Amino acid sequence: MNTVKPARLQKGDTVGVIAPASPPDQAKIKQALSFFTELGLHYKLGKNIECQYGYLAGSDEERVEDVHSMFSDPSIKAVFSARGGYGTPRIATHIDYEIIKNNPKIFWGYSDLTFLHNAFFQKTGLVTFHGPMLSSDLGDETIDPLTKSRFLQLFDSQSFVYDETISPLVTEIPGEASGLLIGGNLSLLVSTLGTEFELDTKDKLLLIEDIHEEPRSIDRMLNQLYMSGKLSDAAGILIGDFKECDTTRSLSLTLAEVLQHYIKLANKPTVSGFQIGHCTPHVAIPLGTFTKLDASNREVTIESGVQ
Repeated sequence: MNTVKPARLQKGDTVGVIAPASPPDQAKIKQALSFFTELGLHYKLGKNIECQYGYLAGSDEERVEDVHSMFSDPSIKAVFSARGGYGTPRIATHIDYEIIKNNPKIFWGYSDLTFLHNAFFQKTGLVTFHGPMLSSDLGDETIDPLTKSRFLQLFDSQSFVYDETISPLVTEIPGEASGLLIGGNLSLLVSTLGTEFELDTKDKLLLIEDIHEEPRSIDRMLNQLYMSGKLSDAAGILIGDFKECDTTRSLSLTLAEVLQHYIKLANKPTVSGFQIGHCTPHVAIPLGTFTKLDASNREVTIESGVQ
């Protein structure tokens, strides 16, 4: 598949904000919008961003409408997700991927948005961005400087090197590997299996992260990736942040023990400790770009996600 990099942003561009998953905190969205102003950007909110349908930010039809509207609008140069939560997989089969393919632009989010990252890549080859969102991250009164700085990657086409100057990293399995970087939230990656959007890890670098999942749940999901061949197909593995994934149960394996078990089974160059996921700072990265992993020296070089 040929990958497609969206055009970089320029000062004065207009970006769109939508809620494809759970209902965002509207006050936090307003707080976060000032950050776009700091970046020299204008913004437009999705028509249905205030909608609510139980734990969803509107019906499937309303959420799909905002996706289509933002990608179809030539004045919108990037589409940012307000928050994650639940429900993104429900809209994946209703999206017209010809609209995405014919209007490639920056798409940004993480967590539940992992499903759309994967769907967009599988259907169109679009490079997307795994990064913090408005209501869940940028709406706080203070934003970590490193978290803020990673938005600047949208304005230039320089490669990014993640090494131990950013966070302590651990070589789990030494070696070197390269390929397109894919992945995101483990729960959502597993939910693609058996669907038309099934995760394809063949000769790619796989990033995983998660939140609020006990070790036994992480075990089950990693076992499914292992049994489906997704771990053995991958060229290498990046372990992101697993926030609050421990347990108070007396009879349990630790998160580290579970991760180690599957890392050893996969036996691919692997590094852990990346501040990518539900964490602070949250280091935003492109998905779908060529990436080099030097596990022995604990360094990864990620090609720019824009052109």
